[in-house]
Amino acid sequence: MASILKISFGEEAVKKKLQVFVSSTFSDLIDERQAAVTAILKAGHIPAGMELFTAGDKSQMNTIERWIDESDVYMLILGGRYGSIEPATGLSYTELEYDYARTNGKPSFAVVIKDEALDLKVKEFGRDVIENQNPKELKQFRDKVLGNISSFFSDAKDIKLCVYESLSDFAVDPALKGWIAADEVEDSKALSEELRKAREENTALLETIRILRLAAAKKPEPDGESHAELTKILTAIEIKIPAKLNDGKNEVTTDLFNVSYGNRDTLINGVTNQINSSDVSNFYYFNVFPKLQAYGLADNEKVPGVRYRRSFLNKTGQKFFAEAERLILLAKMSKKDVAPVSPEANTKASAPVEKTVTDTALHGDTEKKPITNAKKKS
Repeated sequence: MASILKISFGEEAVKKKLQVFVSSTFSDLIDERQAAVTAILKAGHIPAGMELFTAGDKSQMNTIERWIDESDVYMLILGGRYGSIEPATGLSYTELEYDYARTNGKPSFAVVIKDEALDLKVKEFGRDVIENQNPKELKQFRDKVLGNISSFFSDAKDIKLCVYESLSDFAVDPALKGWIAADEVEDSKALSEELRKAREENTALLETIRILRLAAAKKPEPDGESHAELTKILTAIEIKIPAKLNDGKNEVTTDLFNVSYGNRDTLINGVTNQINSSDVSNFYYFNVFPKLQAYGLADNEKVPGVRYRRSFLNKTGQKFFAEAERLILLAKMSKKDVAPVSPEANTKASAPVEKTVTDTALHGDTEKKPITNAKKKS
């Protein structure tokens, strides 16, 4: 016979065997217990009860509790006897078993002998099958049992029928682990190895994702020579200002650095692409921000609760233009005639020519934003 391995599955691919703890008084219910055990075995499950093992080194009640814990289902057969008394509590071992199973949420069911069936047992076996010493305790216990899931029985066939019906319901409960024959389970070593490799691969992937996210979140922060290099790049990118944004005058040509630096306050606040956006906002959103994003100076985000998006100078962009402002102010303080488009001294010989773009749509007034080094379209 194959050895038994207790294991649980999300979806049971093989039939599981439930371990059923059978509780009852003993000498008066020998035939009834045998009927229950036979029905449990025929249903393909495993019976367990105190007559199948000894108490061992531990106390009898501790052993009973351990076996109830390790079983999947608890079954009580209650006849006409209350049973042996546990000295410390004054309750019978049968009632203590029942209370323990119920208290710990163990799936359970009970069969209780009918009064007329008990009368027939008394006629056949005498008064040894009824409680003579603790009738009050038996009645209280019987009332407790009948207040929960229970059925009446008259003979062995009633017990068998109750076992079949109850275990068929419990067998499909995915919360009950049951027992699985070892030869019905895939090679556990191979499965364990696959699971170990999968865990290692998953850990490695999670670490890679973490590193990539950190790298993506970390924007370049121009400083020193890198700041000067990025300034040159932005200065070399041509930007055309439409005439309608230049107080109706001619179209002018400037560069990305100057239009961004001159309008940095607006870019820090950001603009959106909502349908009723002004021409100025659309110019910033579609002509300026995409180029700044390419160099990690701006971000574009979904505005919560609405359908439009917002572009704005991120922390790296704010730091970049703050550094540019610092260098320009230092140059002015040094009384050097340098252009504000580059932190390098003597790169331009003359002061910048300034043009303005009206930002009324963004600020609600006629505030002018400087666009330096602008040139008229020839």
